[in-house]
Amino acid sequence: MLVVDDSFETRELYALYLRHRGFEVLTAADGQGAIEIASSLTPDVVVLDLSMPRVNGITVTQMLKREPGTQKIPVIMLTGYPSRAIEQGALEAGVAVFLTKPCLPEELEEHVRRLLARR
Repeated sequence: MLVVDDSFETRELYALYLRHRGFEVLTAADGQGAIEIASSLTPDVVVLDLSMPRVNGITVTQMLKREPGTQKIPVIMLTGYPSRAIEQGALEAGVAVFLTKPCLPEELEEHVRRLLARR
């Protein structure tokens, strides 16, 4: 899986927890890195922050959903912006799950496992 967040602490918190729970986790610090990693390594799930430098999470999602090699990767958006309009925009872009921070790592894991079970 790929965890993308511009906050080092947030990115590493979720990555460390998910690794401890048995997942193979790659990380990226911004949207451009997310696109590059997802395109070359095709992770099973992408956990993505909304507000990031270079390319934001909605744009990353749209780009992934346009490419045949990445369009089926489920995206979980994890953001500190609990706006209904932002959630709607994210879902329209192709996000499978919209979560707001703070989000317990256990809750994130539950959503990841559900998405993986559907594949």
